[in-house]
Amino acid sequence: MPQAIFRSRWFPFILLLPTLLILVPFVYYPVLNTFNLSLYKTSPNGIDLSYSGLTNFNKLFNPSIQPDYWYSFGRSILFSIAIVGGGLAISLAVAVLANQKLRGIRVYRTFLIWPYAISPAIVGVVFLFMFNPIVGVVNGAWFSIFHTRPQWFGDPLLTPLLVILAAIWKNLGYNTVFYLAGMQNIGGDLIEAAAIDGANRWQRFWRIMFPLLSPFTLFLVITNLTFAFFDIFGMVDMLAGPGPNNSTTLLIYNLFLDLRVNHDTGLAAAESLILFVLVAGLTLLQFRTSERSTYYGA
Repeated sequence: MPQAIFRSRWFPFILLLPTLLILVPFVYYPVLNTFNLSLYKTSPNGIDLSYSGLTNFNKLFNPSIQPDYWYSFGRSILFSIAIVGGGLAISLAVAVLANQKLRGIRVYRTFLIWPYAISPAIVGVVFLFMFNPIVGVVNGAWFSIFHTRPQWFGDPLLTPLLVILAAIWKNLGYNTVFYLAGMQNIGGDLIEAAAIDGANRWQRFWRIMFPLLSPFTLFLVITNLTFAFFDIFGMVDMLAGPGPNNSTTLLIYNLFLDLRVNHDTGLAAAESLILFVLVAGLTLLQFRTSERSTYYGA
């Protein structure tokens, strides 16, 4: 494979300079500063810092000292499974419907991506008004049919469910567009050959189409997993906050509480590093476990 040859050894660094001017102050420095802050203990006034080594990490890894952190850890795992699994399943079903040859289908496909353009905080506000127990359109329709008004924001089971539904809706268009693009790139000869051999629609989808979509599935699992752990904060904060009985206090929201409410900067920095390592580890695990069943060149 031909390699680029530069007359000056400094020329590649000059090409990288615009990117480094953005990454160094806004990405690399904050990461290093977060690691540094995690080694310090915050005074009760929330301002003064004193070096404490790995004390913050010892607190977080001790359930008897920080039980709320471990509860939020378990909630984050459950939320991520529901958001990634449910979201991809629904998106795949919608993509199959959008892949049909119908009149006006291009307009419908264009509308699919619109929810992704809305920020998570705005999605939280939209669902907050839609599911308002008094004036919400969902509760109004529910009451007209079942004559009850569910307390979406006061029930420890309904509130997490509402957050999960909002997160799935937020990424629905994004996931669907990727699956739709993958389906349109699959050669029709394979599907036709399977139909001639007697395979029904479900067999053609599960045995041929779905395995060929595995690169898209792998990518979407990673992006949705990152969203479930990091980007969901704005949605949770606007829609539910900590939730009844802390039912929506996830890792990212627990970090926010320790930083802005408890003013414990060092502990919050340690939590952010653990969250980063957790997501990076899950991503690497996903790459390793999915590598054998991923088919490229479909």
